[in-house]
Amino acid sequence: MKILDRYILTSYLKTFFSVFIILMLIFVLQTIWLYIRELSGKDLDIAVIFKFIFYFLPKLIPLVLPLTILLASIMVFGSFAENYEFAAMKSTGISLQRAMTGLSVFIVILGITTFFFSNNVIPWAELNSYNLRRNIAKLKPAMLLAEGQFNEVEGTPYNIKFIKKYGDRDQYLEDVTIHLKGNDGRTNATTIKSKTGELASDKDSNVLKLILKDGNYYSDVTPSNIEARQKKPFAKSAFDVYTINIDLSTMNNVDFDEQSQTDKYNMLNVSDLDTTIDSLLIKQESDHEVFANSMSIRSNVLRSLTPNKTTVVKDSVYLGPLLDAFDMQKKLEITDVTLRGITSVKQVITTREITYKGSKEWLNKHIISLHEKFALGVACIILFFVGAPLGALIRKGGIGLPMVIAIVLFLTYHFIGIFATNSAKNGDFNPILASWFSTLIMLPLGIFLTKRATEDKGIFEFDNIIEPLKKALNIKSNDEHNFAFLNSYKNDELINLIHNYETLGHTEDVRYEALKVLNSREFTTQELIEKGLKIKTQYLKSEKINTDFKDHSQFSIVLYSVGAILLILHFVFKNNKLPSLAESGLQISIVSFVLYIIYYIKLAVNITSFYKHINKKERAPKIIIFILGFPLYFVTHIFFKSKMKNAIKQNCLDSLK
Repeated sequence: MKILDRYILTSYLKTFFSVFIILMLIFVLQTIWLYIRELSGKDLDIAVIFKFIFYFLPKLIPLVLPLTILLASIMVFGSFAENYEFAAMKSTGISLQRAMTGLSVFIVILGITTFFFSNNVIPWAELNSYNLRRNIAKLKPAMLLAEGQFNEVEGTPYNIKFIKKYGDRDQYLEDVTIHLKGNDGRTNATTIKSKTGELASDKDSNVLKLILKDGNYYSDVTPSNIEARQKKPFAKSAFDVYTINIDLSTMNNVDFDEQSQTDKYNMLNVSDLDTTIDSLLIKQESDHEVFANSMSIRSNVLRSLTPNKTTVVKDSVYLGPLLDAFDMQKKLEITDVTLRGITSVKQVITTREITYKGSKEWLNKHIISLHEKFALGVACIILFFVGAPLGALIRKGGIGLPMVIAIVLFLTYHFIGIFATNSAKNGDFNPILASWFSTLIMLPLGIFLTKRATEDKGIFEFDNIIEPLKKALNIKSNDEHNFAFLNSYKNDELINLIHNYETLGHTEDVRYEALKVLNSREFTTQELIEKGLKIKTQYLKSEKINTDFKDHSQFSIVLYSVGAILLILHFVFKNNKLPSLAESGLQISIVSFVLYIIYYIKLAVNITSFYKHINKKERAPKIIIFILGFPLYFVTHIFFKSKMKNAIKQNCLDSLK
């Protein structure tokens, strides 16, 4: 391994593991929050809680790993480009493909490892986490009783409801109603009502002691006489104090290692899924054959009916109306049998349709689970080839901008996958294609970005669209007409023009445009100062603030547009009865608007800081403009961009010596 490959790989791994750990912690906290109701109030050992988290960690890999690869790639390669390390590599003849070669090998190995992980570890985690959740659900401490609803104490015949609980330990109850099930385990044979109650048992006791005060006891009476039963007799008694002891010793006797289900589709590896899919297909064909035979038998009901012998001669061919071949009694009989048969067949088909839909959905889930194991590894490789060239193109490292881009891309990738798999489970989409759909969507994007980065071009070149339109309409900008001659000047000549523009007979605008030409030739202001450009060093900070403003302004308009478009699509999908698409569109729209708010605030800070830096606070936009411009950013964007463009130009001219 060469020094360059080692350096790139080391830089990537440092960022990769840092991002992976941070994202994993975030998703673990989100998982705990998601299942907090299942864990709270269960008096679980710390070992059981850690086991719960440990079983859920592998299940987070399909979410965390692709996002980590995408974000780390953008951050690392963006940092390389921002610090001109790629420029140094290119100056020595090392291309972007060569710089990515060593890291590409690592990503391919990681993708293969991910497949084996998803084939072996994730099914094991699904198996254990699912059964652990089922076992934890059996723990229902009677002290954890909710107000305003019946709380069934599992393993006992008691069903308790109360309106309010209070006290330092929530031990006092108001308006208590208790139902006791009968011997059949279903009917409520006894009802107890009291004005107040108290939970008097100890915290660690296996007996729930409930003291009821000022109430009545209603018990159903079942007489032997059937006529007497119709009157629904019952016995009623009043009490001042009534104590109930409920044994909880058997309720909390749960084996957390018990595995009562082991055949769910996401608990199987590739071999098991392949076997199960074959079995489901065979069973499906068998069910179709049985159903077809059943329908055939039902359609042969009329064979027992013979035509009227006076109308039809034996061995002749009758070409008239079918019912005319029978007498009136037979016609009525045929009509009645046919109507009853059609009704029966229609009911059978409706029932069969529901059953078939369920079995088809179950089969599709197995097919999706099988192909997702392969798609995850391939997705990791493709997302690397999306993130790495994208980072080189945006030339921005760190957490800010790369984080936003990575989240937007990952949400797009993730939600496309969700839409596809949900449609496939219902049978509206091919299940094999659904597993690969989001990955296939990202593939051309990765090819496009890699090609653009290799050719050292921007992500989009709007000049390719604008310039032909200008030529077709014969439009020429003033800058193009007045300053095109500067492109023929050498670097030293341009610097000389900047310093001696008056002697050479040029205006200040030519002076500024000459500096822009030098910047377009990838010379930073700092490098121009080293070459002899006389400009105040304070301008470097002005330039940095302006660069940040441009980035924040660009992403603000993109996020605002995405949020607005998706919000409109939310109502369109909702009106067209597409709830899943409407909900997803709303969620992404909210995320886009939240990110837009963050970048709008950064943009406002950039503008304020710029005018403060050049000691012209009075020219900065007022706070009311920022507030009013927030909901109508497509207008504000043009205003802020024009204002900053003029301000940075004047500051540049003032800074030149």
